[in-house]
Amino acid sequence: MDLNLHNKVIIVTGGAKGIGEGIAIVLAAEGAIVAIVGRNELDNAKVVQKIRAANGQAFSVFAELTQPEDCKSAIEKVIQQQGRIDGLVNNAGINDGVGLEHGNYERFMASLHSNLVHYYLMAQYALPYLKISKGPIVNIGSKTAETGQGGTSAYAASNGGRNALTREWAVELLPYSIRVNAVMVAECYTPLYEKWIQTLPDPEATLQKITERIPFEHRMTTAQEIANMVAFLLSDRSSHTTGQLIHVDGGYVHLDRSI
Repeated sequence: MDLNLHNKVIIVTGGAKGIGEGIAIVLAAEGAIVAIVGRNELDNAKVVQKIRAANGQAFSVFAELTQPEDCKSAIEKVIQQQGRIDGLVNNAGINDGVGLEHGNYERFMASLHSNLVHYYLMAQYALPYLKISKGPIVNIGSKTAETGQGGTSAYAASNGGRNALTREWAVELLPYSIRVNAVMVAECYTPLYEKWIQTLPDPEATLQKITERIPFEHRMTTAQEIANMVAFLLSDRSSHTTGQLIHVDGGYVHLDRSI
């Protein structure tokens, strides 16, 4: 199926690693021009190079998204280089373990800036250009907003906010024919996930225990599987889909994990 993304300028925040990298690579393979927005210029450049080596189109935009002025600057840089924006993927963030018992106000607020506030700012600064292109927004979310996890209050709150903003923006942007959806992630194997697993006493046993609880095929979701759904939601093949929280998780959240 042709997703009609050829030469569409699509921003992917946090597009240099993990799920974001997977999204950037899939979008480029579909012919999109991918703006990889992130705070590590070397990591950004590596993915840009990988995409270009596969005859795709991508460019790097340096931004520390916890800083509001950098969010504005990132949008301006995309416009300066391409002149338009045809879609936005809000993806950047980290499960930083700011809990209730062992957290504090400063760390909680910092986590909200790392995981939620820039979703709002990137969408707000991109909106004038998305109104012209009728470009969709896709927010990447996490199961933590629905299932809880323990010890990660700020990240869970941020993802609850991402879900709420997805529905709120879907309503607010109806007059502009801008669709807004979210892709919900549960257990997706990324370099960051691998790093976390390796901090545990018995990484292999822990990983096996987790995968056994994923109903569909008892395996982790791949970054490409997340990316494929994002590409579909950005395309006009999903032209009447908006305000949806779509779980690409092998049934982890909604199916009985005793199966």
